[in-house]
Amino acid sequence: MAVRTEGTPCWVDAQLPDLEAGKRFYGELFGWTFDPDRDEALLRGRRVAGLVPKRDGRMPTTWTVYLATENAGTLAARIRAADGRMVMDPYPVGPFGVLALAADPGGAVFGLRQAGDDDGFAAVNEPGAFCWMEVYTRRPDAVDTFYATVFGYLGRQADPEEEGAGPDLDYRIWSPPGSRPGDDSAFGGRAVITDDFPAEMPGHVLTYFCVEDCDRACDTTVRLGGRVVAPARDTPHGRVAVLRDNQGALFAVLAEPEDGPATAPRTAPESDGTDR
Repeated sequence: MAVRTEGTPCWVDAQLPDLEAGKRFYGELFGWTFDPDRDEALLRGRRVAGLVPKRDGRMPTTWTVYLATENAGTLAARIRAADGRMVMDPYPVGPFGVLALAADPGGAVFGLRQAGDDDGFAAVNEPGAFCWMEVYTRRPDAVDTFYATVFGYLGRQADPEEEGAGPDLDYRIWSPPGSRPGDDSAFGGRAVITDDFPAEMPGHVLTYFCVEDCDRACDTTVRLGGRVVAPARDTPHGRVAVLRDNQGALFAVLAEPEDGPATAPRTAPESDGTDR
């Protein structure tokens, strides 16, 4: 079993009220099949995500990104000491190892996963698989300090000109400790919730999946009962859109540019809060 660098994405799952409806939606959208014995989505037989039933109606219908750790208990203590909080303390889940849920100082919730019999993702960065995570926050300074302290993230500020954005772009690109910061090692980033977003939008983590055709993914989502939150647009790193599934879970899709693989989305298209 491969050893994953602590703090890097190793799994995603969606908590859904109707599991069978979720399987139909994502099966058609991403080409997933499903393990009959475990709540796992498969892409050509390889693990790419989990779809799990939402057992508590008070919990949000959402995608959660899990970050790798060798010891969830020790990491939970570091999170608390760095002004984060534990939403759910570490608990064993059989072959999946130990899981936990935490929140950063801006309120964005993420998971922890201490590996068990398997190692999470068996495929990433290809159509139908996870490819990026993005933390949205109203407290960028506190959040930057938190992730650097807890996980040792090596970050660099995105260049607004390179991103085709205005000079006020505030986006931090993360690479894992021990790597050289840059597109080759980047796995996610931190974006700011600006005044362009709805005032009630909380800090959150946005999960990205690769697709072959972003516009087709938008059309398929609508046909299957989902919604387009932010329409597809071109970026230097590919064409991206933000969507909701047919049960309300938010996620983003990225189609690689034709001239080569995408490196990092550098923030999803902004939404005015009105689903389209």
